[in-house]
Parts: sequence; C-alpha cells; structure tokens
Amino acid sequence: METKKSIYQLHEEHKTWLNKLLFYKDELVIMSKRISEVAEKNTLKEVRSLTDHFNNQLIIQKEQIDILSHDIKSHELYLESAAHDNPNAVDHDKFSDHKNHRESIATFEKLFEDLREELIDFLSKWM
Repeated sequence: METKKSIYQLHEEHKTWLNKLLFYKDELVIMSKRISEVAEKNTLKEVRSLTDHFNNQLIIQKEQIDILSHDIKSHELYLESAAHDNPNAVDHDKFSDHKNHRESIATFEKLFEDLREELIDFLSKWM
C-alpha cells in the first residue's frame, strides 16, 4: 500500500534534503582544495592518477547533487501548484510519498560517504 503524507511533511523533507545537498556541495569544494594541495606537492605518476580519479568523482557527485536538487525542486513546484489550485483542501489532502526521492538521497549519501572515506585514506597517505 502506498504511503500518503501531508503537503507539510513533504515540504519539510524537501527543505531538509536541499539543505543536506548544499552541505555536500560545500564539502566538495573543500575536498577539491585538499586534492589540489596533494597534486601540487606530489609529482609521482601514481599520485597524479589518483588526484585525477578523485577530481572526476567530485565532478560526478556535483552533477548528482544538481540532478537531485532539480528533482526535489520540481516536486516542490508540483506541491505549490496543488496548494494554489485547491487552497481549502490542501490542509486535508494527502499526497503520495516521494519514495523515489528518499531512495535517491539515501543512495547518494551512501556513495558520498564512501568517496569521503576513500579520499581521507588517500589524503592521509599523501599529505
């Protein structure tokens, strides 16, 4: 059976997720700076290869953040439209839970954490 939630519950989840994604985006900037520091100090081919790998991973993560943010904002616009179209019923109506968004965020967070741990190991070895 499909879970239903109020527009307010969905909106709160959207805000939480968007704030998390902003945090991750900021963290990407910090990670990039650390990778650049290692690249500047080490000219070994192995290190260059790994810094390229991590830079590519950061690009992928940034793209995923952009995609997730867009999807969440699109769903938020849908909810706003529903509220505008029927303002009296919005307090009582229940909407389909955004399970796909929740799963996408959870997957992103897991992959981001894995990347963070891998990068920390790399930095501890080469900084």
